[in-house]
Amino acid sequence: MALADRLQSAGLRATPKRLAIGALLLDGVDRHVTADDVARLARAAGLRVSLATVYNTLNQFVAAGLMKRITVEADRTWFDTNTSEHHHLFFEDHGELSDVPGEAIRIEGLPATPDGARVRAVEIIVRVAGPAPART
Repeated sequence: MALADRLQSAGLRATPKRLAIGALLLDGVDRHVTADDVARLARAAGLRVSLATVYNTLNQFVAAGLMKRITVEADRTWFDTNTSEHHHLFFEDHGELSDVPGEAIRIEGLPATPDGARVRAVEIIVRVAGPAPART
């Protein structure tokens, strides 16, 4: 599906900035990025875009289900292009995330939810120290 159609299917107008940022991120490659990473990628691609526009666009992509937000530290948020059910390893020494398949972690029980509430997702972050994952 073309990016403009994908944005429209998710309920977003295909504005030039959304298309430009979406082209950098929504290409079928799973990645974890911060807003600063995206701003650097955009500038390297010759796009004139403010950090505020990057944050707004990433948050719109999350709200539309095109990306996930992952907050590992209070002052740093990553955005994940892999929207499937999965978990993460967080390499504390390097500030990097790596995907863990959903079925690799078994959850044997969840707390009861209040009346009318339901569990929407369970996402586990395993914090590790030591070498970062090998890049592919």
